[in-house]
Amino acid sequence: MVNVLFVCLGNICRSPSAEGVFRALVEREGLSEAITCDSAGTGSWHIGKPPDARATEAAAGRGYDLSGFRARQASPRDFDDFDLVIAMDRSNHANLAAMAPAGREDRLRMMMSFAPDLAIDEVPDPYYGGGDGFERVLDMLEAASGGLLDHIRAERLTS
Repeated sequence: MVNVLFVCLGNICRSPSAEGVFRALVEREGLSEAITCDSAGTGSWHIGKPPDARATEAAAGRGYDLSGFRARQASPRDFDDFDLVIAMDRSNHANLAAMAPAGREDRLRMMMSFAPDLAIDEVPDPYYGGGDGFERVLDMLEAASGGLLDHIRAERLTS
């Protein structure tokens, strides 16, 4: 079993969207028994809240269901529970690196590292922008999710 955690700041826009996109891809590929995923935020102010309505609407428009998701805060224990901890941007990457227990730092990655052809380092936070920002984020997450699945297949699901 490979466990993947997606992390952004508040766990109401980017990381639940990444979880929804990746979960749907894993299900389509018939790998739900081999790969699980979750999402979290480095901040605490949205704990227990559902994803942003704009994120939920944009995701639903592409067939992704975020309705059951609830925000939670990332913790050092996540580095024990998850094989990959994937940050949406450099700031959250730095926050996660600071909480990673010794010997677990290698589990931390950047989401867009799985979509090198896009030449984008970070998934931008669409929270303070318009609805088109959520669509752009989904474009990025779809591209990176395919690369992430390829990485998992190559590195973790082969014998």
